[in-house]
Amino acid sequence: MDAAGMSDWKTFGTAGELDRALAVHIAEGLRRDIDSRGSASLAVSGGSTPKHMFELLSACELDWSRVWITLVDERWVSTSSEDSNERLLRENLLQHSAAAAQFVGLKSGHEDARDAIAEITGRLKAIPRPLTTVVLGMGGDGHTASWFPMAANLRELLDAGNTNLVAASDPVTAAHQRMTLTLATVLDCLEIAVHITGEEKRSVLENAGREGYPIAAVLEQHITPATIWWAP
Repeated sequence: MDAAGMSDWKTFGTAGELDRALAVHIAEGLRRDIDSRGSASLAVSGGSTPKHMFELLSACELDWSRVWITLVDERWVSTSSEDSNERLLRENLLQHSAAAAQFVGLKSGHEDARDAIAEITGRLKAIPRPLTTVVLGMGGDGHTASWFPMAANLRELLDAGNTNLVAASDPVTAAHQRMTLTLATVLDCLEIAVHITGEEKRSVLENAGREGYPIAAVLEQHITPATIWWAP
């Protein structure tokens, strides 16, 4: 069985339908966690795919002051840069009711991401764990988070026994140094939502195990439930 076959699929007719359903689903999970343990936590990915979903989620009614939000990964650029995932979140998710959420960024003032690991780790330790939900995207090369094929430390990033919360990564196939959650940190949650659109990415996902793509580390594990949310 391929890697994607080991995960549940939720398919929708349009990306808009997917965005609405996923926003509602995430909000419901956050409310449940707030009710059961007094707080909730969410880690999300950047990119263009989740933008509209973020906007819808930001308008959902819940006690956002009890919600912690962080990123799955971040490009090592200024938070004012158009390439910054933090900027994307501030402009699309941390708006409306969700502006009350407690945001934990992955970027510091260090020139090299490797020198910031201790500081970012300290920030992340404040977030309630396990995380309520982790939302992952995926690139056409099968990467998720900043776990890129050919990265020198990919094995370390995908080691489920690695106790480090984050790691720096220098992608060979993409621009900018990155700070990324490790696989172990991503799996330390109640559920994972893999949010993708388009036939091309569906094909990549369906072949992830056979091709050894980084996303397969999430799809093939048996620690945390992972659901693929897909629309054409």
